[in-house]
Amino acid sequence: MELIARMEKTKKYARLAVVGVLLMTILFLAGLIAVLTYAKIQGPPPLAVPQATLLYGGDGSVIGETNTGEKRYWVSLKEISPALIEATISIEDKRFYQHYGFDFRRMAGAAIADVKAMAKVQGASTISQQYARNLFLSHDKTWKRKMSEALYTVRIEMNYSKKEILEGYLNTIYYGHGAYGVQAASQYYFGKDANQLTVSEAALLAGIPKAPTYYSPVSNMENAKKRQELILQAMTEDGFITKKQQAASKAAELTITGVHAHQKAETAPYFQDVVKSILRSDLGIEERTIEMGGLKVYTTLKPDHQIVAEKVVKELIPDESDIQLGFVSMNPKNGHVTALVGGRSYEESPFNRAVQAIRQPGSTIKPLLYYSALEQGFTPSTTMKSELTSFTFDDGKAEYTPHNYNNKYAGDNITLAQAIALSDNVYAVKTHLFIGQDILTDTAENKFGLTTKVKQYPSSALGTSGARVIDMVNAYNVFANGGYKVKPVFITKVEDWSGNVIYEHKQEKEQVLNPDQAYVMTHMLSGIFDPKLNDYSTVTGIQIRKDATRPYAGKSGTTNTDNWMIGFSPQLTAGVWTGYDREKEISLVDDKYLAKKLWVHFMEEALKDEPVKNFKPTKGVVGVAVNPHNGKLATEDCPVQRFTYFVKGTEPTEYCHEHLGDQEPKEKAPEKKEKKPWYEKVRDWIF
Repeated sequence: MELIARMEKTKKYARLAVVGVLLMTILFLAGLIAVLTYAKIQGPPPLAVPQATLLYGGDGSVIGETNTGEKRYWVSLKEISPALIEATISIEDKRFYQHYGFDFRRMAGAAIADVKAMAKVQGASTISQQYARNLFLSHDKTWKRKMSEALYTVRIEMNYSKKEILEGYLNTIYYGHGAYGVQAASQYYFGKDANQLTVSEAALLAGIPKAPTYYSPVSNMENAKKRQELILQAMTEDGFITKKQQAASKAAELTITGVHAHQKAETAPYFQDVVKSILRSDLGIEERTIEMGGLKVYTTLKPDHQIVAEKVVKELIPDESDIQLGFVSMNPKNGHVTALVGGRSYEESPFNRAVQAIRQPGSTIKPLLYYSALEQGFTPSTTMKSELTSFTFDDGKAEYTPHNYNNKYAGDNITLAQAIALSDNVYAVKTHLFIGQDILTDTAENKFGLTTKVKQYPSSALGTSGARVIDMVNAYNVFANGGYKVKPVFITKVEDWSGNVIYEHKQEKEQVLNPDQAYVMTHMLSGIFDPKLNDYSTVTGIQIRKDATRPYAGKSGTTNTDNWMIGFSPQLTAGVWTGYDREKEISLVDDKYLAKKLWVHFMEEALKDEPVKNFKPTKGVVGVAVNPHNGKLATEDCPVQRFTYFVKGTEPTEYCHEHLGDQEPKEKAPEKKEKKPWYEKVRDWIF
């Protein structure tokens, strides 16, 4: 009976045990279903992490970066050395592709090892668990943190592929010395990209995250080598490398650089400010995304042009001088800004004088005026009298008297070509009044893209209405590219952290100038370097003519407070303003030719490796030899002749008779009664 009672009692306990196991199984399954349901409802956790935004120059080099102290540059798995991926899996999570976030076999083994050692001696966290911890959690060892880690791990595994998890892990793990992710670590330790790592380097790098300080080859090479050997052994056991490769990798010599890539973000700081402003204002990208979003911003800057610009500024402006400058160079074909200097020192003054300052452009506005005159019937041979002239307005109540530089005047007629080369102010004001003051205002805005309005004053012909350096340089682009309106371009493309293109510049060209008249204007602007146009004064580019080794066209400008020089070759347009921030008058001790010197030295050095190109005449122009002093066709008796271009049908037909000898010229225009064009009749009536 006693035996039967014991058997009944045993059966009772067995039934209770079975029921208990069933209840626990049900509870476990219910809990598992609840966790999975919760994970599904919560959806995929965001995987975004702070990443450095990189700014690239036009040559593909990094010119700057933004970060919050974490050097991290996201790269895809295909941009990571396979050896590094294999080394990481071998040492961190051998069964990564087999488990669903938790390696229970490894957890059991780790638990047994810990019990035997009576201490925490072995970790069991998978790559997925470590990724969850790095993304969302602190590294404290509380149960609450462990539960949260498990939930995040489930959410990650349910919503992302193994490839995405591995890529994210390798881009977020900390490798010491401020390097987050494999790309930053590879660049810091070995001075190369993550896809260039050898097996030896990969094994060393994969060992660092366990204890970044202890296993850093910079701080402790001995510890790093021991862990490298352990990882190479694991890779051999896992079949990733052969024993021969293991031995060779173990013996391979390692070169540790210990220097972060892109340490200096000092290249073109004024240019970088403009880029960031465009990202915020024009593209609508939030400041936080710009600073920590891992963007790749591809810009138009040519680092070699920028180096030349900064070098020229440093060499030509004395340290003791307070004079400031704004400088811009551009590709005339597409408006790409290739270099920009906003001041003498960004550290002392981040105010960008190239894009923010509005200063009087002086005579650099005249080409815009004279292009309008060409549209109204003027030609390079159109003459007006250069003499001190006063103009009255408002029924005689107001008077304006423009003055030439040093109060010099021809006292006779000069041609439009000479007026440009000599920068005759009287000719400019007469032209401005003759064609109508509203014409320059409209032309400057709608054809040349000035963002500051030219006021309708007689003095506006002399550049008294303020303008920005970048606008004026871009206006000259329109001459240089044959009459196409372009806008200044700083950014060509922006990618997000995962490589998706979120912005790409689309080039739009609009023909706003007559190409023939644009070429005629360009040829006249080359006259500032041609002594054949000397008259009561020398041409304004004479001071830098000896430094110019290739064809250029351009115009200088001077006011009491501003000096300018803007010009172009077929390949490059550049402009510089010099003056004082508080619009202090430029004194006699200042170098009044500084802007010209800065310009020509930049152009010569920036283009030294480029082929020498001439300005190519358009099909609708014709070139003839003229006497530059009266604009008439030159004869062999004329002491000075200049080959000058005209729009076909507007070239002069009358020969110069001022220097004829006893012999008649070999060629003679058909005799006919001279008939003045309508605009000359109106001009004579006004003036």
